Amino acid sequence: MFSKSCKYAIRAVLYLAANASEAQKAGVKEIADALDVPKHFLAKILQDLSRHNLISSAKGPSGGFFLSEKNRRATLRSVVESIDGPDIFTSCILGLPVCSSENPCPLHSQAMKYRNGLLDLIEHQPIEEVARKVREKGLQL
Repeated sequence: MFSKSCKYAIRAVLYLAANASEAQKAGVKEIADALDVPKHFLAKILQDLSRHNLISSAKGPSGGFFLSEKNRRATLRSVVESIDGPDIFTSCILGLPVCSSENPCPLHSQAMKYRNGLLDLIEHQPIEEVARKVREKGLQL
């Protein structure tokens, strides 16, 4: 359901939550290498996240990306919507322009149940909490 950019954004934010701080920032190359994603593609994603105030950055020789306390309290929903847009949870799963509750496509009701469940899950998950669970389970980003 999420775009590749969005999946990279989620992984990058979780990486920053687990491996970076204001005192020890992470550079694009470090993050791209750790996540095994294209560096230039990731750089654009990080810029978008920074523009939406979901990650913090500093320029200069000791610059890089990190999560402030406020960033850590942001939810995964805000990350998803910053990359894929708010319509990701309301637009037609088949891409039909006229799909709605009044004029549903063949998959509308099933898709809405799935989306509402996913939305409920990610809008109540702060980045810090998800990163903690990833660390506890020893999951690879």
